[in-house]
Amino acid sequence: MERFHGALTALVTPFRDGKVDEKGLIDLIEYQIANGIHGIVPCGTTGESATLGFDEHKRVVELTVKTVAGRVPVIAGTGANNTLEAIEFTESAKESGADAVLSVAPYYNKPSQEGIYQHFKAVCDAVDIPTFLYNVPGRTVVNIQPETTARLAQLENVIGIKEACGSLEQISDVLRLCPDDFILLSGDDFTSMPTVFVGGKGVISVVSNVDPKGMSDLMNAALAGDVTRSKELHYRLFRLMKLMFACPSPAPAKRALKLMGKIVDETPRLPITVVDEPTDAKLKEALAEIGML
Repeated sequence: MERFHGALTALVTPFRDGKVDEKGLIDLIEYQIANGIHGIVPCGTTGESATLGFDEHKRVVELTVKTVAGRVPVIAGTGANNTLEAIEFTESAKESGADAVLSVAPYYNKPSQEGIYQHFKAVCDAVDIPTFLYNVPGRTVVNIQPETTARLAQLENVIGIKEACGSLEQISDVLRLCPDDFILLSGDDFTSMPTVFVGGKGVISVVSNVDPKGMSDLMNAALAGDVTRSKELHYRLFRLMKLMFACPSPAPAKRALKLMGKIVDETPRLPITVVDEPTDAKLKEALAEIGML
């Protein structure tokens, strides 16, 4: 498996009594690696980066890098809608020894395509570390257009993108316009298999928090060109993929991990709340269906 290819988990941040549960985080990382995951992504959206304090954010990245100890790549979430803050997070991740960073398009501000370009250029100029762009228009309100991605791909540090647009048309345009060695990772579990078949290299996954082996097996099969096996694994996980967003993420992933005994406290930080009863019942059914309970 090439570096930064395959299934990489957008890892949840476990809390206990409202604080980061460091032992819980270590245990989750060990569970991921023992089940064949290809990489770990701390402090992304699923890691509740928006409600982690700076010191907490830095500590989660540090502890992740230390625990992983080079066994798989660590791509640290370092994005912000304040360019200076994004630079600070990126500097911190580099100091912690992260292999790369994941930097989200500036949210809320609604910058132009030129503003998006200049934001990422400023981060890359300030910190020399391999950088993945992160396009998730459903959360940021802005879409990094394929032409802008291609322009950014010319920057030395920009090695890829987590593309969570949900559109195979846009994914295909990005791949068509960018260099052959540009690493496009799906940002949506449900598009991960088709993304690989149009030229992507894997996924930064939410459902792999719960079933790292299932998602790593799926990416291994897809990257090997095994369509039959890929489809089988895709549909095995498909119901659970959808349930990960039946309530605001990462509440469903945390609830599933609690049901499986992998974390002790499923409570996300406000304004995210725990899953509702109908989602809870569906999670229990879906987990039992694939032998995870």
